[in-house]
This record gives sequence, C-alpha cells and structure tokens, in this order.
Amino acid sequence: MTKRNRPWGYQDPIEPSNPNWELDPQTIAVRGGLARTGFGETSEAIFMNSGFTYDSAEQAAAAFREEEEHFLYSRFANPTVAMFEQRLAALEGAEAAFATATGMAAMFASVACLVKAGDRVVASAAMFSSCYVVLTEILPGWGIETVLVEAADIEGWKAALSVPTKAVFIESPSNPLMEITDIRFVSDLAHKVGATVIVDNVMASPVLQKPLQLGADVVMYSTTKHIDGQGRALGGAILGSADYIKNSVIPFTRHTGPSMSAFNAWVMLKSLETVNMRVERMCASALEIAQKLENLPGVKAVHYPFLPSHKHHDLAKSQMSGGGTTLAIEFDAPQEKVFAVMNALQVIDISNNLGDSKSLITHPSSTTHRRLPLEVQAEMGITPSTVRLSVGLESVNDLIHDLTNALAIL
Repeated sequence: MTKRNRPWGYQDPIEPSNPNWELDPQTIAVRGGLARTGFGETSEAIFMNSGFTYDSAEQAAAAFREEEEHFLYSRFANPTVAMFEQRLAALEGAEAAFATATGMAAMFASVACLVKAGDRVVASAAMFSSCYVVLTEILPGWGIETVLVEAADIEGWKAALSVPTKAVFIESPSNPLMEITDIRFVSDLAHKVGATVIVDNVMASPVLQKPLQLGADVVMYSTTKHIDGQGRALGGAILGSADYIKNSVIPFTRHTGPSMSAFNAWVMLKSLETVNMRVERMCASALEIAQKLENLPGVKAVHYPFLPSHKHHDLAKSQMSGGGTTLAIEFDAPQEKVFAVMNALQVIDISNNLGDSKSLITHPSSTTHRRLPLEVQAEMGITPSTVRLSVGLESVNDLIHDLTNALAIL
C-alpha cells in the first residue's frame, strides 16, 4: 500500500522493533494513537461530523451488532476522540480509555457504572467538593452507602475495607491541601473484598504519578487541567482495563451521553504533545515557590507534598516523581486580609481553575468548596485563611516577586 492510498485507520508504527528500546513518554505523548487518513496529514484530523454512512443497510446492521468495525455515531465514538483516547491510554499505561465532556462527567461515570442500590463505596475523605457531593449526597439517594476515610488513617482503611465493597475512590493528591493516600496499600485491601479502585489523578497528572502501576484499577482525569492546561477546553477521561471500559463504562456512557466533542479531543491531542514539558517546568517552579513561602512572615503553613514539612512527604516521594504544580497556603491572618493579599497580586490571576499555563489563585472556602458545610471544610483542613495556588509557566522569579510584594501588606 502506498502512502498516497492508505485508508483511515492507518497506524503510524510507534512500537520499536528492538526489544531493548522502550519509547519515552514524551515520544508517546506526541505520536501515541496517531491515525492518518489517505491524505497523509501531519497534524491529526478533526472529524466534526455527528454521524457516519454505510455502504449498505446490511453493513449498518452488522456494525450495530458489533460484527463489523465501523463508527456509528459521535456520541458513541469518533475518529478524533479515538485518537485522543488511544494516545492518553498509551501515556498512562492503560489498556483502554473513554473521553468525556468534563472531569466531573468522568468521575461520576467511573463510579456510577459500577454501583447499584445496596452497594457500598469507600472513599478518601479529602476531595474536590463536587466529588464529595456525588459520593455523600447523590449516591446515598440511590441507596448506596458511602464511607469516608482520612488519607493516612491506616486502621481506618483496614476497618472500612474489611467487608464487601463495590468501589473505592481515592483522590491523591487531594484538592486543595495535597493530602496523599497510599494507593498500593489501599488497593491491596480493596481487592481482597472485591472492590474496584478508582484514582482521581488530576492533581498529579499522568506525568507525575501512575496509579495503575501502584495497584489501582481505574484512573480518571479532568483533562481540562494539565492535559489541556491552557484554559481552552473542557474534558475528562476514564482509563482502565479493556474489559472495564467496554463492559462497564461504555454501556453506561452510551445511554447517558457524557461524550467529548471532536474539537475538544483535537485540542487535547495537541496539548498532550507538550504536557510532559509543561508539568515538569510548573512542578519545578511550584517547589521553589513552596520553599520560599514557607519561611516568609504571615505564612502559617505551606502544604506541598515534596516539602519535608508536609505530613505525607515520605509517601509522596515513594509514589510520585514530583510534588505537583499546586500548593495550598495557610496565612496567619483572617479572611479579609487573605482577600487583600489576593487582590494585590499583579501577575497571578484570581481563578478557580488549576493546572493552567497561567498561575492562578483561589480561596477554596468561598469558591471551589463553598458548597460544603464549614464543619466539613474544617475536617478537610480548609479554613478561611487558606488559598490554593496553581503554578503556571511564568518566570518563577516573577511569581515569587509578585507573591512577596502582595504578602507585604500583612
């Protein structure tokens, strides 16, 4: 077959023939899942169509019976979305992936596709507020029990996972205080009672942590964060075994419809090409900023996993290759003073997003976690004096200068 006459689905080979040659993640991030049309385009094609045609009625019937491979409808699968799924799966080391419209769609579908009334879910207690609402309000309304365990409570995890459980949901590092859960320890306990372990890996990204290698069964992302990472598009992804994606996720999502658009998938594909470089640079800057802030007047505590002062520092170092791009700062000041510091920033923007190329700061108690009662916020360690800083790609010297100038008002 000549390159001028190859059909859609031609896969550029990325598996080296030499068994001693293992592709670097950066190469996978650029070339994984690449499928070209007969035109041989260099950049991935965007298939903005909603549906697909068939050569005959018989072919359509065979395709719906899954006897013939054929795209049916872009809510089910789409060539551009498929490329994104395959590339992300290759980068993560997963057998399969399903892309969703948002991160919360991925979180909800990853759990909901497994459970029914009478089932039991165990989760880490510190998490993003919408995840908390899903697990403690929506699922119990369906007759599903949810048990929460503190991230490092070994005995708590042992007790919670001493009886049959359907799913375990871990957010590690947690949002916003970057608490760390021992993924391998919890996964080993969970598998003994028949549970599927789902890890929200948003704060670490696929660059810094590989939950599947640590014993988890499923990984989920808000791809809006580091994977796009440039404030352009919403998205989510669920990754796991081919059996889980095909027989649990797809039957659920096919009928509930949280699929990713082709355009957003194309944006995410191009973003994956630079995700390693972006995250590594942001991570290095975040560590430098955390070290600097920890010693400044007016700062009560800095929560960053790779600081020796972090309560889960050793565990973080054992299962992450970097401390992440985000840190929480607790000021020795009331909320109004904290707001004044935020308002004094000139480079860093006030925004509730994270993992972006632009540095962003937010006040979780009044924004991202506002939906939670104050007592629940307190249990998570969130106070009116806490902010979350997502470190971007600006000069780290400029970011430190901006922060120290703003802190001078305390």
